[in-house]
Amino acid sequence: MTAPPQWPAWPPPPTGEQRRALLRVLDSGRWGATSGTATEEFAAAFARRAGVPHGVCTVNGTVALFLALRALGVGPGDEVIVPAYTFVASATAVALAGAVPVAADVTAATLHLDPEAAGALVGPRTKAVMAVHLAGAPAGTEALGALGLPVVEDAAQAHGAARHGRPAGSLGDVACFSFQSGKAMTAGEGGIVVTGDRALHERVWSLHNVGRSPSGGWYEHPEPGWNLRMTEFQAALLHPQLDLLDGWLDRRAGAAAALAGALGGVPGLDLVPAPPGTTRHTWHLAMLRYDPAAFGGRPKAEFLSAMASEGVPLEAGYRSLSRLPYVASPAPCPVAEAAEERVVWVRQPMLMAGEAAMAYIAHAAGRVRRRFGS
Repeated sequence: MTAPPQWPAWPPPPTGEQRRALLRVLDSGRWGATSGTATEEFAAAFARRAGVPHGVCTVNGTVALFLALRALGVGPGDEVIVPAYTFVASATAVALAGAVPVAADVTAATLHLDPEAAGALVGPRTKAVMAVHLAGAPAGTEALGALGLPVVEDAAQAHGAARHGRPAGSLGDVACFSFQSGKAMTAGEGGIVVTGDRALHERVWSLHNVGRSPSGGWYEHPEPGWNLRMTEFQAALLHPQLDLLDGWLDRRAGAAAALAGALGGVPGLDLVPAPPGTTRHTWHLAMLRYDPAAFGGRPKAEFLSAMASEGVPLEAGYRSLSRLPYVASPAPCPVAEAAEERVVWVRQPMLMAGEAAMAYIAHAAGRVRRRFGS
């Protein structure tokens, strides 16, 4: 491929089943989750896919994390350990719950939360640890669970992922997925909390439904809560995607393998591997480790600009949460902070372009490398 590919848009074009499902909701006149059935049906189906019996749909993924934390009893005066290299919502959900997010460094090999770094930060106020399934590869929840704290899975990027054969969503005490517009399954916005713990599920359900009890009346509110419900329209858009998900994951996995192979000819640009034990990676992102020394000493920003001129719009990725004023950083996070200058992303829609497009990415990187004088 000598010309830049036409990078696919995301989400994919709507299907006939999505159109029919939306019209069923529209014509029913039951547009809210408390009056229709689409939201509950989707929540149950998604939870089954995640290997657990219970699901509660929410307005977005950040709110899902907030609800999970509150259901676990996290509140003012508490701390929750989060990885330093993740989207800001992992930290702001903790702050929304009134607690303090504490950033722990990530491993140099995978950029996932380092269990040793997390363990060193456990103190008397620590109430939970957040396992972020970064880029769609499940975090090592076994080692994090050994810390003796509830494990909250931030699975925003991990729809359909698996670790040691177990699906993301069943690897901790409670898990949260996002359906924001860039995610593998999307309704523009939305989220879900899934768990195998019935009492925890009922607590989340109450908190997201203005404090009602699952067994109580409409105007009975035994505890404070919020209206954080998904609409029936969002559920109608999402449910048909469960049947499409595996095909999308397979396509991205093939592209990621092709990209890794093609980059073998480009010194200084390597695919970041998944943690050991990953049995299914969703490839929400293909993270690439950039070595400036192999590109004439040019900083990452120059590399990104040069790749964009070749028709390859890579992304810069996260800044370390340790730099945020409302995140506690009692220990240094050098790996996460170094990643700011050494990691670039190939996003999910680009991976949907297929294997030939991955060869073009490597070809473009090789051209940039030669241009930089390496």
